[in-house]
Amino acid sequence: MTVGPNRVVYGIGLGVIAYFLFSTHDAANKFLAASLPVWQILFFRSAIVVIALFSTGRGALAARSLNTRHKIRLTVRSACTLVAWLCYYTASRDMPLAQLMTLYFMAPVMVALMAIPLLGERVPGPRWAALGLSFLGVCLASDPFGLHLSTATFLVVFAASLWAYSTILMRQIAPFETGSVQMVYQNVLFLVITGSLSALFWVPPTPLGYVLLVGVGVFGGGGQMIMFQAIRHAPASVMSTVEYTGLIWAFLLGYIVWGDVPSLATSVGAGLIFASGIYLVVMERRRGVAC
Repeated sequence: MTVGPNRVVYGIGLGVIAYFLFSTHDAANKFLAASLPVWQILFFRSAIVVIALFSTGRGALAARSLNTRHKIRLTVRSACTLVAWLCYYTASRDMPLAQLMTLYFMAPVMVALMAIPLLGERVPGPRWAALGLSFLGVCLASDPFGLHLSTATFLVVFAASLWAYSTILMRQIAPFETGSVQMVYQNVLFLVITGSLSALFWVPPTPLGYVLLVGVGVFGGGGQMIMFQAIRHAPASVMSTVEYTGLIWAFLLGYIVWGDVPSLATSVGAGLIFASGIYLVVMERRRGVAC
């Protein structure tokens, strides 16, 4: 399939918006995780997304979800995403944020590598250059020195691997199923498993907690929907580079919400990530992309 440069740039733009929503979602999670279990947060988020999906899609969405020929892939992708989330947040309790982020952002590199054998994508030099520049920026911004092997290290690397594979599965399923169907499978599975855990280990949220839980559902669900649209327009190897923009949004939100002032290394790293994104957009506008 040949993807025009303007379509790829459109996909990049959608991806940037999606990762802004995901970063806002993560900021709300940061508040909530201090007082609520991870599975309870995921339960509320999934419940809000499922209600929104069936309020708009109604019977037609339910019928398509039940009749799809891709139930196995959809279920596997949903399970990979759920385990990745649980591993990531479990690791975050025992690992400094800088090291956690550095290891997690191995995922885009894994996506680009997996896209070659699993999707048949040809990853040209400019994309590898943008990907490498972005990862260098992450390393500088996160200051990962002092990393040592531990259970938390294994968990976050495992989470990154699962997230990368779930991204590949999303791309494989996208030509055959809508983003809404993919969201149904992901969030219904989340709802069942995290709902069971929440029923056993319920922690009452505060009034502010309920507001943030609604926000998590809105931003998380919106980010998912936009990301499914983005992946239809841009190859996985392109979107793997766009994912690094989430770090910039995280720095901005950290400064606005918590007053965290980025260090010089953080600023330089964020600048490299931004530069790689601009470089990628310029290069993709100059050429068509074969995938």
